[in-house]
Amino acid sequence: MDAELGTTPMGQTGLSVSEIAFGTWRFGRETAAGRTETTRERAHELLDAYAAGGGRFIDTADVYGGGKSERWIGEWLTERDREAYALASKVYWPTREDDPNGRGLGRKHLRRQLELILDRLGTDYLDVLYIHRWDDQTPARELMRTLARFVDEGRVHYLGASTFQPNAWKIARANELARQQGLEPFTVTQPRYNLVDREIEGEYAEMCRELGVGICPWSPLAQGFLTGKYERGEDPPEDSTASDGEGWADRYLTAENFDVLDVVRAVAEETEATPAQVAIAYQIRHPDVTAPIIGARTVDQLEENLGAAAVGLTDDQFDRLESAKGGPFADL
Repeated sequence: MDAELGTTPMGQTGLSVSEIAFGTWRFGRETAAGRTETTRERAHELLDAYAAGGGRFIDTADVYGGGKSERWIGEWLTERDREAYALASKVYWPTREDDPNGRGLGRKHLRRQLELILDRLGTDYLDVLYIHRWDDQTPARELMRTLARFVDEGRVHYLGASTFQPNAWKIARANELARQQGLEPFTVTQPRYNLVDREIEGEYAEMCRELGVGICPWSPLAQGFLTGKYERGEDPPEDSTASDGEGWADRYLTAENFDVLDVVRAVAEETEATPAQVAIAYQIRHPDVTAPIIGARTVDQLEENLGAAAVGLTDDQFDRLESAKGGPFADL
């Protein structure tokens, strides 16, 4: 299925982004075997394919590939109109192991990392700067004042918080502090969310709805499980995601999750789509989701995933997917 990606508002902001974002965490990543998972050449091919499909929302982080992801994106952008793309990056993880200030969300680390991020991307500003994790060692007031200054300086347009499923109250507290102090709040979050990982469907999603915060989920395919390439009772292939992470098989290859996959496959057959496209289409239609973040190892995989934009789910099909493992919209 071919379709030009549409755009969608990012929460209650003035920024419009592609309905599917492209995640670049594999760019420059070194595997345990010492192999580069996505090379510079392949990274540029993938970015070309994303742009050809109408994609304009690119997600990265300062630690992806040790900075290579941002650098390769920046090189790719030199031949394109920077203003046509929304760029998001993240900061938190250690970047200098021997420096106690080379990690976390303290003002010193944030300022240094933003300079490096902008330099590698070859741009004067980020559309979205996420904090990659919460840092309990940095007072929320210091964090929000520092981030708000980035916005005031014009170097960042919007602020986001990534991977906070158990910590919705920390985002709410930080945003209330920002409101009281007249500072910039978080306007978008980036949690794990898909048809089998449903942990945000409680206070977290409710908090986002109440505060008007957008949700850009990562892992919409449950680290490959929802592509349909795994079968009940069969050992996963040696080169699959199941062999690349401790506990993956125990988390995903469960009877309950295969029941969900059965529904995904049924809807895929009805819509003449692939299971991966159906899983992503579910998120595109989801009222709480701004834009799912997809990744891909190959251009073929990426083009398949982008084809989710052409999958039109009926109300019945959405409800069946939603209720396959429960959810707040299952009975609507």
